[in-house]
Amino acid sequence: MEDIIKIAKDIAKNGGRLYLVGGAVRDELNKIESHDKDFCVTGLSSDTFEKLFPEAHKRGKSFLVYDLFGNEFAMARSEKKIGNLHTDFEITSNENITIEEDLKRRDITINSIAKDVLTNKIIDPFNGIEDLKNGIIKATSKSSFKEDPLRAYRAARFASKFNFNVDSDTIKLMNELKSDLKYLSEERVFDEFRKAINSDYPYIFFDILKQADILDVHFIEIYKLIGAIQPVQYHPEGDSYNHSLLALKMAASITKDEKIRFSALVHDLGKGLTPPDEYPHHLNHDVNGVKQVKKLGKRLKMPNSWIKCGTVAAREHMRGRYIW
Repeated sequence: MEDIIKIAKDIAKNGGRLYLVGGAVRDELNKIESHDKDFCVTGLSSDTFEKLFPEAHKRGKSFLVYDLFGNEFAMARSEKKIGNLHTDFEITSNENITIEEDLKRRDITINSIAKDVLTNKIIDPFNGIEDLKNGIIKATSKSSFKEDPLRAYRAARFASKFNFNVDSDTIKLMNELKSDLKYLSEERVFDEFRKAINSDYPYIFFDILKQADILDVHFIEIYKLIGAIQPVQYHPEGDSYNHSLLALKMAASITKDEKIRFSALVHDLGKGLTPPDEYPHHLNHDVNGVKQVKKLGKRLKMPNSWIKCGTVAAREHMRGRYIW
């Protein structure tokens, strides 16, 4: 921390300010230990920053980010979308960009809070602290949220991380991004999916996507489970979708192994292919499930270990009752 204070003082002597930003501030306010700390520099040009800290390693082609003493320092910036790809942004970064402008470009309010390193003053122009206290995921601004369709998945993922609700206006924004989700790379989608699977409440991720009516874009196999009726005497929880999310919830309560959690989620995917006139029975859903797991896994470029575990769960889960 002494290094950070010294850096902040050197920046201040040259007319700038250093802020702790994003998840580190959110976690600090939430009394959660944060291992990654990101900092934002305002009131200083990149040239001046590089002269002050010649040991800083510059990375990133589209915007200015530096690694220094094991931490990330970004020059304050604003963004404007100019294309469909996640790299298609017009970046403005100079000493005139304020911390409030930098925070506005961020995805949700609980991630749009900053703390002055020298004074410990909290900058919270979008009421992120109130949303954090109330357990609400809310878009920082409509315009910035819609700049990147991945933010629809990020909102759902943060809800699963903290067991928060997503406010109705943000749900609408997520739905408005539906046509743009197709432009996301499989790697970015899987990264959010993986983080959600590893969260404390992974099932919430899918329910939020369902609320926003975007579950069918990248997770069509899970979407098809909605309304797939099961024998009520064996499944009082409802349709195959509810059953699968309940299985995921139970798996998350007993293990942190991401492959097992994933396998619990996809073990009944075959039921999504059952013709409605055959409900509530699902003949051959174990065999059909293998195909569905492979389709989902390959489409999102999942690790082979995930696909292998998921297909075993789909094919063999009916045999589990004989073990007992």
